[in-house]
Amino acid sequence: MPSLPHHLLLPLLLLSFPLSTSPRPLPDKLQYEKHRTAFQTGQTNDTWRSFHRLLDLERGSHVEGLSVLKRYFTRFGYLAEPDPDEQPESFDARLESAVVRYQTNLGLPVTGKLDAATLAQMMSPRCGVPDSNVTRSNHTGLVARFTFFSGRPRWAGSKPLTLTYAISPAHTIDYVRRSDVAAAIRRAFARWAKVIPVRFAEVADYEAADVKVGFYGGDHGDGEPFDGVLGILAHAFSPESGRLHLDAAERWAVDFGEDESESAVDLESVATHEIGHVLGLGHSAVKEAVMYPSLSPRTKKVELRVDDVEGVQALYGSNPNFRLSQLVESETHQTPYSNAQINHATCTCEAIDMRDAYEAHKIGDVDVQVGEACLSFPSAAANLARSLCVNVLIDGEDRSREKESLGSDPFQPSTALIRSTRSMFVYLSW
Repeated sequence: MPSLPHHLLLPLLLLSFPLSTSPRPLPDKLQYEKHRTAFQTGQTNDTWRSFHRLLDLERGSHVEGLSVLKRYFTRFGYLAEPDPDEQPESFDARLESAVVRYQTNLGLPVTGKLDAATLAQMMSPRCGVPDSNVTRSNHTGLVARFTFFSGRPRWAGSKPLTLTYAISPAHTIDYVRRSDVAAAIRRAFARWAKVIPVRFAEVADYEAADVKVGFYGGDHGDGEPFDGVLGILAHAFSPESGRLHLDAAERWAVDFGEDESESAVDLESVATHEIGHVLGLGHSAVKEAVMYPSLSPRTKKVELRVDDVEGVQALYGSNPNFRLSQLVESETHQTPYSNAQINHATCTCEAIDMRDAYEAHKIGDVDVQVGEACLSFPSAAANLARSLCVNVLIDGEDRSREKESLGSDPFQPSTALIRSTRSMFVYLSW
């Protein structure tokens, strides 16, 4: 197994992001800085090639760079802090267990290896709140994958409960109209209010509000520093903290028709997710759920699914004007294989009907092996799929690519994918 040259990975990831262990003062407004998203071609290829060598590592492997992945799993709740005697670059039983739990929690094929789908998921932009591996069944007959924070905290008060929220007048962005930001946040709160007996009221007094929404950059004093463009998008804290922080370095968008940046992130989608945390929900293993931990650039995901609704209603009860049965029916009565699709966050193919997990399903003009990385579909991580694709049949012919067959014409990953990869591992170096 080739070793991962440490002089290529972390130094290149750290090039454009200053590290600090103390809070930095924040300006009144944080602008989107194009220079923080610029890459030199040579650096991009070297960084990608380094990360690419981790593909298909499994228990017993020894490769430089595994210590960075271990920090990822530690950061998101899958590994405890390492024993001082542990070999940091060794793929041991502890790491294998973490990989299995990660794959299970995020609805990935459970292989215990750093396969294409797992690496793609790890490089996808995501929420900064750690994952939980709690699952349970529910009365609808579907498998519930929603989780709660430890102790199952919720906002106290009599029904109907009213929570106030405010958007920081100081910690904001200036390339999106404040009125548009406020409208997106308002719609996000309204989606939750529709399903539970909780009213959300916007107020002008930021300090007095129950929920405080703001855009922050880097180390902003809460112990959870942001990492720059993509990587960690936002985080929020459990009840009754009320803190909802969005990474000011992102290219936030309220209308993709007006913002053509390939790194644009939908504000309403992320806000809807983070409000779920504010209310007490953890992450969901249902990829379609709002509370799934990752979100690709240029993706809008704002509709609450059954798993989201049942989770939050377990904490607060149901809004008497909302009927869950209609939502359950729409998610359980589908034409077989009608939901087989490309998941743009991970570039994996998925289908609810898994009677034969290795049966190839026809999607467009390409037969794709269920659970494997997919070839030639547009998304922020499409180039990852092109490089790592396996078991793909086109017109009946096996056109799988060998992971090391880059030759003299090296594969060029998408800028958005490299931004996310770099930002994520810069974050792990704080």
